[in-house]
Amino acid sequence: MSTLEDRTVVIIGGGSGIGLEVARRAALDGAKVHLGGRTPAKLADAASAIGATWQAVDSTDQDSLAAFFGALDRVDHLFTPGASYVVGPLRELSDADAASPFETKFWGQYHAVKHAAPRLAPEGSIVLMSGAASVRPPGAAPAYVACNAAIEGLGRGLAVELAPVRVNVVAPGTIDGNLWAGRPAAVREASFAQYSRDTLLHRVGRESEVADAVLYLFGNSYTTGSTLYPDGGFALR
Repeated sequence: MSTLEDRTVVIIGGGSGIGLEVARRAALDGAKVHLGGRTPAKLADAASAIGATWQAVDSTDQDSLAAFFGALDRVDHLFTPGASYVVGPLRELSDADAASPFETKFWGQYHAVKHAAPRLAPEGSIVLMSGAASVRPPGAAPAYVACNAAIEGLGRGLAVELAPVRVNVVAPGTIDGNLWAGRPAAVREASFAQYSRDTLLHRVGRESEVADAVLYLFGNSYTTGSTLYPDGGFALR
């Protein structure tokens, strides 16, 4: 396992949630952490708390991505969890809402890698963010399911094209953390209860457990083109 000492770790979506937890852990391991996201105040607070640098970026805007990566000399590890989208049934969503996971989560990550590529260290790595819905749809949300599956395919394709840079994907299940904190308590409790019934470990996950998977993928120099599922066994039921 390699160390993150003096490595540049870039996280788009690093101002909160899983991205911030990975950033915090990487900084503790000696990395030079650079945070990106759309909310300057949130990024500034996060960067101050962990000793990182930051820059606002919109992953749906290629000019913004070009400016973000253009300010960096080198990227050793890239993690791209930032996205915002609408989920729902085919019969109910507008075409624009159905496309939103692809616009922000798929193309956002695709274009982030495209603009980071010239600065990636040959021994570096990329970790994309998918979700366990890719292999086990939890409900009527076909565009979201397809988007997550496409990201896992993207990871394999990029691993081939960008080698020896390693490209992997992390696909969490339901995680008790920032994403769910802002949702109504009744909705959150019902969703957590259902997920706990549906998974082998009978509980939802923690952000720290997803961060464990991301840091493993940063550090293991012989893993590429793989998808890890920190989902408590949801995909197996």
